[in-house]
Amino acid sequence: MANSTQTAQPMAPALDVEAIRRDFPILSREVHGKPLVYLDNGASAQKPIAVLDAMDRYYRTMHSNVHRGAHTLGDEATGAFEGARETVRRFLNAGSTREIIWTRGTTEAINLVANGLASRLAEGDEILVTRMEHHANIVPWQMLAERTGARVVPVEITESGELDLASFDAALTDRTRILALTHVSNVLGTINPVADLVARARARGVITLLDGAQAVPHFRPDVQALGCDFYVFSSHKLFGPTGIGVLYGRAELLEAMPPWQGGGEMIERVSFERTTWNVLPYKFEAGTPAIAEAIGLAAAIDYVDSLDRAALEAAERALLDRANQLVETVPGMSVIGTARQKVPVMSFKIDGLHPSDIGTLLDQQGIAIRTGHHCAMPLMDLYGVPGTARASFAFYNTLEEVDRLFAGLQKIQRLFA
Repeated sequence: MANSTQTAQPMAPALDVEAIRRDFPILSREVHGKPLVYLDNGASAQKPIAVLDAMDRYYRTMHSNVHRGAHTLGDEATGAFEGARETVRRFLNAGSTREIIWTRGTTEAINLVANGLASRLAEGDEILVTRMEHHANIVPWQMLAERTGARVVPVEITESGELDLASFDAALTDRTRILALTHVSNVLGTINPVADLVARARARGVITLLDGAQAVPHFRPDVQALGCDFYVFSSHKLFGPTGIGVLYGRAELLEAMPPWQGGGEMIERVSFERTTWNVLPYKFEAGTPAIAEAIGLAAAIDYVDSLDRAALEAAERALLDRANQLVETVPGMSVIGTARQKVPVMSFKIDGLHPSDIGTLLDQQGIAIRTGHHCAMPLMDLYGVPGTARASFAFYNTLEEVDRLFAGLQKIQRLFA
């Protein structure tokens, strides 16, 4: 009998996965005559009916351009569009909607910031990134370094796929001007201790940018608690539409940055003698925006927020735990990235098999994964592989789908044994 003084451990909340799956129409389809098992969520997540309906309702009932229409449709579209900005502000806990800039995605958001910070860099300055960054958080900084005479300095990682904090401390110097850091690795699933690293950087006056593309599908970031200067993410990984993303930036930094593009909406007044810029956030939003997509992103955030966040996280942990337990059932399989804190992403290789062959043969069994270098070639070089296979899970995946993945891998391994 248990000790009567022992404190009972709280049970993890249950998640009705089958009910959630009914909210995602695509999950009911078949591929090659077999039920779809979609495990490519790290590349792009599927969309719930709430998102599809919100975008359809906009186009069916209120489509108009925003901000300057002197009619009902224009007012309704503008209200929905700016309401979406407020939804994103709440999601990130930003201080003001002035700090929420619409972009085409994470990549454009990082490029916008890199372009805007050029005047702050000089020859010999350093931009700190990590070995686990997506190319979108490496290449724009390399381009900026070439323009300014600065250089990009990588922080190394451990064999398990965690940041080497000694390497970080050594790389963070009086020459460091910018820290660009992924919140969660798209290959390894590693959750980085970003609040601590941002605090160390800001103590030295370093500007900080966090790439949240892989974080936002799994937990809700608080930019004020994180203390970062910039935070970026893409809608399509957060169960929203493609073609739109978000840049959060501290208002004082955004005010000091030059416009990203010129044209309509971002101007206050235009003359041949002089053009003046609009106020934030419109200063960085030239041209007709992605109105329906912004509305769809807001609907995606509202959908995820309507679910039990603790239950979602518990369900995702269970998926990753099951996958880790089954690795030993596939001879020659090894996992790349075994950090203590990670989201449900599993990158792996199987001795004697090329990742692309694994992906193709799984697809014939109705199982969708991602293969290749995952836009992380420096990381692949570190592990000495040309690429990996990657299964990335979402809360709508089931334990049975994890079992199907490993049954598929066992079948493939037997074919080539």
